[in-house]
Amino acid sequence: MSDASFLYVTIDAVDAEGTAAFWAALLGTEIDEWIDDGRFAFLKGGDDLPVVCIQRVPEAKQGKNRVHLDLAVEDLDAAIRRVEELGGRWVDGVDRKLDPFTWRTMADPDGNEFDIALVAE
Repeated sequence: MSDASFLYVTIDAVDAEGTAAFWAALLGTEIDEWIDDGRFAFLKGGDDLPVVCIQRVPEAKQGKNRVHLDLAVEDLDAAIRRVEELGGRWVDGVDRKLDPFTWRTMADPDGNEFDIALVAE
């Protein structure tokens, strides 16, 4: 078997349309295409952005994500406001620190956790 190559990041969601719109807006990209009668949405990737796939699933998220995205931001408070404007939320209100990072755990509208991080210079 040859080495694997990166294809895309897939995020499960009951509300695929809403979750795809959230991630497209947050990442500053757009929905590139829908396939399989709207079961999968693919967001446009780029130089610094992998292709993100939103997959419609019938069951709501339960428990903690075992894999999550870490996103770099320049202003944690502004990022929180943007996430909330888009329908996401700050999960626990806690700032976490590990030099040189300060991060906050967020959730998209479907409950999938991700971190926003400020990197000290």
